[in-house]
Amino acid sequence: MAENSSCCTPEGSCNSGGGTAVQVGTVTTTYKVTGMTCGHCEGAVSSEIGEIAGVSSVQAVAATGLVTVTSQAPLDEAAVRAAVDEAGYELVGRA
Repeated sequence: MAENSSCCTPEGSCNSGGGTAVQVGTVTTTYKVTGMTCGHCEGAVSSEIGEIAGVSSVQAVAATGLVTVTSQAPLDEAAVRAAVDEAGYELVGRA
């Protein structure tokens, strides 16, 4: 068995979160965004946030207004706010 094949971290916590892979050295942050109503909105927000340096994935859900961002390091909230504004929506803050 390969050394990195375990779902558990060296600290002993396990990743049992519904099949979502967690990469070592990543940060996942969820934000609340208002104004998204459809898939186009989700795409616009995801695209703008995805352009921030260090962002590896973005999942926006219009129905809940939640945007989950995975990045290499914590993001500057002002950069996230600017990206959401550029897409035409409003960042409420962290969820």
